[in-house]
Amino acid sequence: MYLIVGLGNPEVEYDKTRHNMGFHVINQLAKEHDIELTRNKFYGIYGTGVICEKKVVLLKPQTYMNLSGESIIKFKQFYKIENKNIIVTYDDIDIKPGEIRIKRKGSPGTHNGMKSVVNALNSDEFTRVRVGIGKPLENVDLIYHVIGAVQDEEWIALEQGKNKAKKAIETILKDGIEVAMNLYNQRG
Repeated sequence: MYLIVGLGNPEVEYDKTRHNMGFHVINQLAKEHDIELTRNKFYGIYGTGVICEKKVVLLKPQTYMNLSGESIIKFKQFYKIENKNIIVTYDDIDIKPGEIRIKRKGSPGTHNGMKSVVNALNSDEFTRVRVGIGKPLENVDLIYHVIGAVQDEEWIALEQGKNKAKKAIETILKDGIEVAMNLYNQRG
């Protein structure tokens, strides 16, 4: 079984923001694979189903971004899922909108949601699918950039990144992380 987690903030208030790209990826996976995200447990909204012949739990932690690990560790323990079968997708300011990066492990960098996940799992060895949101324009506060409203033209590029991330996760499940990294990680 795989635990596939999208990081974000509660959707009513933060739905169309850059910081919720992880939630958008999970929503797209759920929609395309007929998985209902209607259950609520361990500080998260989730659903279970099958993607690419693999049993999955799709999870959107509801703890707000900076405490995401609290929900993830509960699901990991309840379903007895190994770190190698955890995939976390989230926004990244160091990647251009419309692009994604896949990593097998690594530091959380400056992303507070990822810091929470690494702390809760007591490990940095789990798969990440990072969705590019780009850096803020000069004189724009980082907090406003990640949780502020997005213009329609930029949203098109963010949607492209979301769709790539969804396909990358499907590829990881079907063919493994190496194949996904070769297909989706942009070179130089």
